[in-house]
Amino acid sequence: MFIEIDNGSGFCFGVTTAISKAEEELNNTGHLYCLGDIVHNSNEVERLKHKGLETITHDQLKQLHDVKVLLRAHGEPPETYEIARRNNIEIIDATCPVVLQLQRRINKCYNSVEQPPQIVIYGKRGHAEVNGLVGQTQGNALVIESLEEIDKIDFSRDIYLYSQTTKSLQGFKAIVEEIGKRIEPGVQFKSYDTICRSVANRIPQIRQFAKRHELILFVCGSKSSNGKILFAECLDANGNSHMISNESEIDTAWLEGKHSIGICGATSTPRWLMNQVKNYIEQHITT
Repeated sequence: MFIEIDNGSGFCFGVTTAISKAEEELNNTGHLYCLGDIVHNSNEVERLKHKGLETITHDQLKQLHDVKVLLRAHGEPPETYEIARRNNIEIIDATCPVVLQLQRRINKCYNSVEQPPQIVIYGKRGHAEVNGLVGQTQGNALVIESLEEIDKIDFSRDIYLYSQTTKSLQGFKAIVEEIGKRIEPGVQFKSYDTICRSVANRIPQIRQFAKRHELILFVCGSKSSNGKILFAECLDANGNSHMISNESEIDTAWLEGKHSIGICGATSTPRWLMNQVKNYIEQHITT
C-alpha cells in the first residue's frame, strides 16, 4: 500500500507565526493566555494547553489585568485593543499580515467619508476574523454568508464588497456577478477580492492530489472554515474522501482493498497530526 501525505497541506504562514510566538513565550514563562482557540484544531489546542497555553473568552479578558495575552492569526476588533490598554495587558499580536491589511482597508474605507458607505463582507457570521472586520466599521458592516442572503443588501446605496480571507473564490465571484446585475443605475459598486491565496491556490493542487489516490483522508478540525472549502474540493474530485479530526475516527473498512491512500488537511491542520494518521494506517496494515 502506498500512503502519501500532501506536501501542500499543513499550517499556513499566519498560523505558523501564531504558534511560534506562543511557544516562544511558553518556553520562557510556562504560561500564556490566548484569546480564543489559537487555531481551529482541537488536537493542536490540546497540545499547547499541556505546555501552558490557557484559552480565554472576551468576557474573561475584561477581568484580567497586568498579564500577557496572545491575539491569534484571525485578528481582533479595535475594542479588544482598548480593553487591553485599560487593563494594562501586554498584547502579543499574532494577527496574520493578510488579515491585518484587510482590516486596515475596511477601516480606511469606512472612515474616509463623512457619511459611511455600505460595507458588505462575504464571510461566516460570528467567525473570529469576521468579528474583527466588522469591528472596523463600529459594527455596521453587513455580513452575508452566501448568495442566498444577497437580498439583505440595499442596491440603491453604494456598495463596497470585501471577503473573509478563507472564503471560496468561486462563491465570491458569484456574489460579485449577482450584485452587478441588481445594482441600481448611478450607484457605485466596488468589490475587493481579499481571499488569501494560501487557500485559493491550494484548490487546484489538492484536487489533483485527491485524484491520484483511491482513498482520501482529510484531517481537519470541525471549526475550520478553509477546511470545509478544501474538503468539498477533495470530495468533488474523489468521491471516496472522508473528513476526520484524528486517527481515532478512521473506519478500518475504508482501508480494505486500497492500494493508494492520500492524507491531506486544512491550513489549520498540524503536520504531526497527519503523520499520526499515516502511522495508524501503517500499524493497522501490519496487524
